[in-house]
Amino acid sequence: MNIAVIPARMGSQRLARKNLRELGGLPLIVRAIRKCREAGCFDEIWVNSEHTDFQLIAEEEGVFFHQRPSELGSNTATSEQYIAEFLEKHPCERVFQVHSIAPFVTVGDIRGFVEFAAGSSHDCVLSTEDIQIECIYDNEPVNFTYHEKTNSQDLQPVLRVSWSITSWRREAYLEAFRAGKCATYSGSVGHYTLNKLASHVIKTESDLQFAEALLSLGNEC
Repeated sequence: MNIAVIPARMGSQRLARKNLRELGGLPLIVRAIRKCREAGCFDEIWVNSEHTDFQLIAEEEGVFFHQRPSELGSNTATSEQYIAEFLEKHPCERVFQVHSIAPFVTVGDIRGFVEFAAGSSHDCVLSTEDIQIECIYDNEPVNFTYHEKTNSQDLQPVLRVSWSITSWRREAYLEAFRAGKCATYSGSVGHYTLNKLASHVIKTESDLQFAEALLSLGNEC
């Protein structure tokens, strides 16, 4: 069984009530729900939140609602905690976290990601974006050298984790979590590349404004 979970914390700090913010006249959370439904590759779809306002939205959209404990809706709670709490109560083979704040993820992206993850041996699959430009970390080159100039198109891409979609094998995740280990990257970790649009996530007002600009240019979301 494959389950989709759409996290929706009400108390976000950088962008207040971000899951309820509208893009193109539609709340971000509703966009995510409808894409998961249209993808047709999940046995169940759950909105996961501490706040019952999202329960009304889930019911109106014909999906399930999981009310996490209020303490897991605070800004100090981690994704590891609320995913583990959800998995303890919902048996499945895999859980797929689909973020509503990645509004340019398409139905095709969801289907492709699910097909890849379900057909792989990976316990964790991360959505990534290829960054094929010179990158520096801690003042040192990552994918190029200061000793020669290389054309950007010849560089080895750096993979940026976008978190637009993530998949975990339930058994491996809970085993790591119960043992006090990092469950997010437990077991075998793989990645699935999304394009730049699908990798755009909205965490700030400027992120939302950028998404609105992209939408005004005819980009679908």
